[in-house]
Amino acid sequence: MSIRVMLVDDQMLLRTGFRMVLAAQPDMEVVAEAGDGAEAIDNLRSTAVDVVLMDVRMPRLDGVEATRRICAQPNAPKVLILTTFDLDEYAFSGLKAGASGFMLKDVPPAELLSAIRSVHSGDAVVAPSTTRRLLDRFSPMLPSSSKEPQHKEIGKLTEREREVMLLVAQGLSNGEIAARLVLSEATVKTHVGRILTKLGLRDRVQVVVLAYETGLVRAGGGAA
Repeated sequence: MSIRVMLVDDQMLLRTGFRMVLAAQPDMEVVAEAGDGAEAIDNLRSTAVDVVLMDVRMPRLDGVEATRRICAQPNAPKVLILTTFDLDEYAFSGLKAGASGFMLKDVPPAELLSAIRSVHSGDAVVAPSTTRRLLDRFSPMLPSSSKEPQHKEIGKLTEREREVMLLVAQGLSNGEIAARLVLSEATVKTHVGRILTKLGLRDRVQVVVLAYETGLVRAGGGAA
């Protein structure tokens, strides 16, 4: 079955370019397009979509608020934020709103296609280290300065799961975590999956955001 994609951007030429790239793939199809966030939400009422490529700066309803509303819906499609500038504050807000990652608009076609497939399969497309840099830059925007976790579900994590969560939040890959804790990558992946389930998070990007918000990790990537 093809991955159903919706393109959301107020620039028609950009949508056309993305559509041409996706149309050449046997496992993808563009099922909808929108010129702003409001139109995107309207389209989702009548069209089944797996992945949304979401611009941020648009008229009527911007991509961040549209992402927040979309991700709050049951069985919501995955959202990839499109940004012009790396480490853009809009990308940070998009991640907090529930997006599965972000990419630059000038991303090479091969990387764009890989990102769509990764998100569709349940992975995040932002490298943890990139997410950490993003959060380090915008950590003053985070509402919580307490050293004590405010997310009550964190208390349900085992000691090992909490340890893995801290390493994820500090930008380590599964392989790096496995080496640090002397575990197999499969075991680390299992721990990450349990963390996501217990905390009600979509992917490891959201783990990083939550770790910063609750004070588990401080700006600079170190554990609190």
